[in-house]
Amino acid sequence: MRTLWRLLWRGFALLFLVVLLYQLWLLGHVWWWIDHNPSKSSFMEQRLEVLQGKNPDAELQHRWVPYSRISGNLKRALVAAEDAKFLDHDGFDWEGIQKAYEKNLKKGKIVAGGSTISQQLAKNLFLSSSRTPWRKLEEAAVTVMLEKLMSKRRIFEIYLNVIEWGNGIFGAEAAARHYYHSSAASLGPEQAAKLAAMVPNPRYFDAHRNGRGLQRRTEIILARMNSAQVP
Repeated sequence: MRTLWRLLWRGFALLFLVVLLYQLWLLGHVWWWIDHNPSKSSFMEQRLEVLQGKNPDAELQHRWVPYSRISGNLKRALVAAEDAKFLDHDGFDWEGIQKAYEKNLKKGKIVAGGSTISQQLAKNLFLSSSRTPWRKLEEAAVTVMLEKLMSKRRIFEIYLNVIEWGNGIFGAEAAARHYYHSSAASLGPEQAAKLAAMVPNPRYFDAHRNGRGLQRRTEIILARMNSAQVP
């Protein structure tokens, strides 16, 4: 019996050590990205693997641009669409999470997420697209790291450069060139609102750019943009 307990404790100790080392690895990356730009994210790697499974020569469209070279229209549109309380919360919008939970409970399926910009960035940088409890815990841990180590401006800058905007399209600059043949700096209000409206399901909207649902969401975002506060 003693031998069994000893083995169990050693197993728990080993598991704790592995988890701790992984958290330190994540923390090291977040610290490094305070003033270094990530060249890619975990989600970008996953999407590239899928695309190259169909076409070995496939490449992602992605080009990093600094915060100052991204249209203020797009910044306001994304905050209005994805996280109106971005400047005020500590990484989690508890009221938004509660509303999303009630909406999902009423519908009997997941139709709303309630994730903040910081949570979305955490998921994109490090994690898979699965919805397991472990992934949600990791997302929360990385979100705390981002909020504690980075400014809101830096979190938003990375977010703008790594989120998915279509099939193989990542970041504001690639999205602006893909959809409007222009730079991220020159996006107008309507263009920005439409790009923000695409974020929840970018690959679908890439193939259905004139859908009524997308247009309605674009108009709602456009109406909210003037009141959005950005870093």
